[in-house]
Order: sequence, then structure tokens, then C-alpha cells
Amino acid sequence: MTSDVPHIGTLREKPLHASLKRWYSRPGDRVEVAVDGFVIDLMRDDLLIEVQTRNFSSMKTKVATLLDLGHTVRIVHPIAVDKWIVKVAGDGTVLSRRRSPKHGTPVDVFAELVSFPNLLVHPNLAIEVLLTEEEEYRRHTPDRSWRRRGWTVEERRLVDVVGTVPIRDAEDLAALLPVGLPEPFTTADLALRLGRSRRVAQQMAYCLRMAGAIDAVGKSGNAVEYRSCERENSAR
Repeated sequence: MTSDVPHIGTLREKPLHASLKRWYSRPGDRVEVAVDGFVIDLMRDDLLIEVQTRNFSSMKTKVATLLDLGHTVRIVHPIAVDKWIVKVAGDGTVLSRRRSPKHGTPVDVFAELVSFPNLLVHPNLAIEVLLTEEEEYRRHTPDRSWRRRGWTVEERRLVDVVGTVPIRDAEDLAALLPVGLPEPFTTADLALRLGRSRRVAQQMAYCLRMAGAIDAVGKSGNAVEYRSCERENSAR
């Protein structure tokens, strides 16, 4: 059952989420639609589109239920390949704007996908990673965020969308593996080739294994060794 529900979900909507929803929408899309007890960001014919900027774990039940009911779901998730840190005063005056040395890549999506790896190859679920340029606005609040010396992230704003990476099946997931991996490989090998932390490599390996894109084939000391299922099948 569906119905248009104006304003639901928009009153506390963050700027990044609102901008991505506008960017992604097409003529004829319905916005903020109630479907089987849930509010959906965009509905394009029978396709349910959810823009999720972070925290996939909060939507696990929603996505699983909609898929169980036979709906087709697409999750749209941004990853900032370039980000500018904007510091603002209490009155909103911009104090500084600098480019962050950190650059996201598509593999960073695995930090979110690990929330529901068993759904990744569901035939009615697709993920679309948007590679973005963003501004991160920070405000000084001395009693909070000691790690940033009192500067807390207030909001994120979209500057531009510079690319997209669709993930529809195990093959698309496996395509995110870096070139030059040894066979078999460990998460230490994966982290090295990705230029990411061991934790990100472990999250990626877990998702790929659950999706059937790689297999655990043994151990090297205490480290699990993996092999690409595609390469393993081609070798037979």
C-alpha cells in the first residue's frame, strides 16, 4: 500500500540528504511516499529509492521487510572523494575553509554494507554509490568533541556529484577488489593494496564472502586466506 505523505521525514532533514534527493530525483518521481508502514524518500514507478548518507544499521529492518514483501529497493549512498572543512562562528560567519587531506573511495561503502551482508545479493536490492564533493561545516562547542578540540560537525553539504558506482550483484562487489592481489590473499594484503586500514579490509572481506564473491580457502598463521570465486571457478 502506498500514499504520498507531504512533509514527513523532511522537517529534520539534513542539507546533504535533501540535496542528494533533489539531485537524484527525476520527473515523475514521488517524494516521501508511505509504503507498507515505511516512508520512502523517492518512488519511481515500482522502484523504492532510499538516500542514506550514513548508518545503514538503522535501516536494516526497513530494507529487509520491504524486500520480503516483494518490493524493489535501491539504496543511494554518498562517499566524499573530496571534502572541504568549513569552520563557522556562532553567528554563522565562515572563519576558514580548507581542503581535507582525506579522500574517500568506493570501497569505503563496506563500512556500511557490513550492517546487512546477507542482503547484498538479493535480486531486488541494488546499491548506488555516489562519488561526491562535499563541504563539512564545523562549529566550536568547547564542551564537546575533545578529539577535534571542541569543533563539532554540524552538517554536510553537497558541492557536486562527480561519479557513480552501481552495485547490483556479487560480480559488482568483486569488481571493487584492487588489482595486484596475490592468490590467495589475506586482509593484510587487501589493506595494503587498498591503502586502507585493516578494519576496512576485514569489513570488505566479510561482505564479499557473505555475498559469495570470495571464499575462505585456508590460513596463513592466524590469518584467513581468501580466493576470488570467479578466479577459482575459471581455474577448474
